[in-house]
Amino acid sequence: MKYALFLGCNIPARLPEYETSARLLLQRLGIELQDIAEFGCCGYPLRSIDPKAFLLLSGRNLALAEREGLEILVLCQCCYGTLRKAKGILDEDLDRRGEVNRILQKEGLIYTGVARVKHLLQVLYGEVGLEAIKGEVSRGLEGLCVATHYGCHALRPSPLMQLDDPSDPRILEDLIAATGARAIAGQKRLDCCGAPLLGVDDELSMGMLRRKVEDSLKAGAEVLCVACPYCQLQFEKMQPKALGEEVLPAVLISQLVGLALGLSPGDLGIKGERLRAFC
Repeated sequence: MKYALFLGCNIPARLPEYETSARLLLQRLGIELQDIAEFGCCGYPLRSIDPKAFLLLSGRNLALAEREGLEILVLCQCCYGTLRKAKGILDEDLDRRGEVNRILQKEGLIYTGVARVKHLLQVLYGEVGLEAIKGEVSRGLEGLCVATHYGCHALRPSPLMQLDDPSDPRILEDLIAATGARAIAGQKRLDCCGAPLLGVDDELSMGMLRRKVEDSLKAGAEVLCVACPYCQLQFEKMQPKALGEEVLPAVLISQLVGLALGLSPGDLGIKGERLRAFC
């Protein structure tokens, strides 16, 4: 299977280990990736400011993937949610699609509705499959208790996202179990991490983060597993501000599965407190 890899803006600038670990893991699992140099911002920052610009940015990315005849594989949940939302609008509203295509035609592009958007979790779970992942495990993580954090944009609104049951998702838990680790489900596993409120209401953001971490620790977690760059940065960078120190290491799903498959922690970008959690 071959996909067009969509990185978005945040991962290359602030969390390059997500890209590195995902590329290594997917290569190991036989998934081929193609980079499309013309990919741009997904349009997420403009969704509530300029709906036309948001649709144009997303529509352009969808059209670029169509040009290459590839489905889009997304790592960022905000990008995933944005591209899925735009696709839903453009597929239903032919007038808006026509407006977008009139502009895209200046670049020789057109969006017809063929493009598909998948998150990394969907590819690991649905395309690769749990049994295939289990068959590649060479460094099982038995005994490690891992809390899950889904984030907001991958699950809701569910008719558009179609990732998992928004009220009781299992995809992360099942992938974690495939590594040999034990998935811990805290009472607040579906709560927001507070990242969207940074810079708007820092006190509220830190309170949400603190409650998430404390809930995971109470459930017995040693590590928190994340599949969104914004959430990862919130847990990684803001714990010292919210709790005085980083009390619960957060790792990306690509790092966790990659480690179980025998990939080097250094190559996966696992270091510091995150690395010590696996020792």
